[in-house]
Amino acid sequence: MSGFDLSSILRNPDYVAMLLQGVEMTFVIYVGSWLLAMTLAILLFALRVSPLRIGDPIVKAYVSYHRNVPTLVQLMFWYFGIYTLMPQGITDWLADHNAEAVFAIVGLGLCQAAYFSEDLRSGLRSVSTGQMEAAKALGHGYISAMRFVIMPQGIRNALPPLINHSVSLFKNSSLAIVVGASELTHAVKEIDNVSFRTFEIYLIGTVIYLFFSLIIMAFGAYISLRSDPMRRART
Repeated sequence: MSGFDLSSILRNPDYVAMLLQGVEMTFVIYVGSWLLAMTLAILLFALRVSPLRIGDPIVKAYVSYHRNVPTLVQLMFWYFGIYTLMPQGITDWLADHNAEAVFAIVGLGLCQAAYFSEDLRSGLRSVSTGQMEAAKALGHGYISAMRFVIMPQGIRNALPPLINHSVSLFKNSSLAIVVGASELTHAVKEIDNVSFRTFEIYLIGTVIYLFFSLIIMAFGAYISLRSDPMRRART
């Protein structure tokens, strides 16, 4: 089959349906893993700044593991390892509820939590120590100063790396193909197998990933602008 023919993909309702289903599953995995990652990152961050001495080494070990083991290996470990060790009743239930997507969410979410927690920590550390002293001088206690003075600034400082890692998480959702999740990359591969239009379908997949990555970046830039009163005033 020769010649460039993009319409052969776009005008085929079956191919378009497969792409739309792939995009839908990609966002299910992305949103699910993002929520898991952010929830766990907040818990890890709270544990690290808590007065408990054991908290810091636990979080360091967690972060070190997830930052030094490839995400692909972690996904395979969960699906081909942990999944097979679960009781039969649980595995049967998961098999009936898209186990591939579930373990993709778990694997990606646990991995990304390490990066999110470090982003939050670096954002907090970038706040000047004088801010706490100024807050106490104005009558704030420690908790009140953290809530109204330190944390808002820390989160605002952490937004750029959080946005970058959110985009990376969206792109890493394509790794779910290794556990059989029917996301966008899986759909592209399936269409390639039946259409033999390799260049056209991978071009479409590339454009889709690029489009949604830019959307996430634009949304993140909007959030950053809204959270910074100085930049908002200049615009």
